[in-house]
Amino acid sequence: MKKYYLYKIVCLLLLVTGNFSCTSDLNFDQVNDLKLTPVYEANFSYFDIPATAFVTSTGSEIKWDSDVEEFDVFRDKYLNSYLQKVDFYFEINNTINRAFKFNIVLLDANSNTLTSMNFDIPAYSGSSNVVKKTEVFENSRLELLKRARKMRFFIELQSGPALNSNSIGDLVLRSSATVYLEI
Repeated sequence: MKKYYLYKIVCLLLLVTGNFSCTSDLNFDQVNDLKLTPVYEANFSYFDIPATAFVTSTGSEIKWDSDVEEFDVFRDKYLNSYLQKVDFYFEINNTINRAFKFNIVLLDANSNTLTSMNFDIPAYSGSSNVVKKTEVFENSRLELLKRARKMRFFIELQSGPALNSNSIGDLVLRSSATVYLEI
């Protein structure tokens, strides 16, 4: 019987103290102010071209070469609506004793040029020969990037010592992209 009365007293005491505890109104409208800003980094493109690739089987030099790749990364409408900025980072290492001009051209679905990124790559002279560049796409330039469907890589061999089938060295491109979103 004592347990019964003790139980009633404890419950009554909890009920009374619960009525006098501190409470505040919750504001669920704060969820509307929530902004998520994820940042993604990914490898973008890579190539390693030996010096001998600029020489034909007959021994003459190839002055330029180009390649067109599909580039439909930003075709997704949800990604496009959240996209705020894109940074492309390029690192080009030239160990060939010739200078190059390197261009990356972004094209729309009809192969019209939207924008380009240009690099002057000096000839190798025995010491480190790394060209680093960051291209930032935001505002109106970001809108051009969203329309890009193809990417053309264009390499032009500049004048200098003749290359042949025994020429040494490589032209190496490493690149990455950093994508900034706001959801």
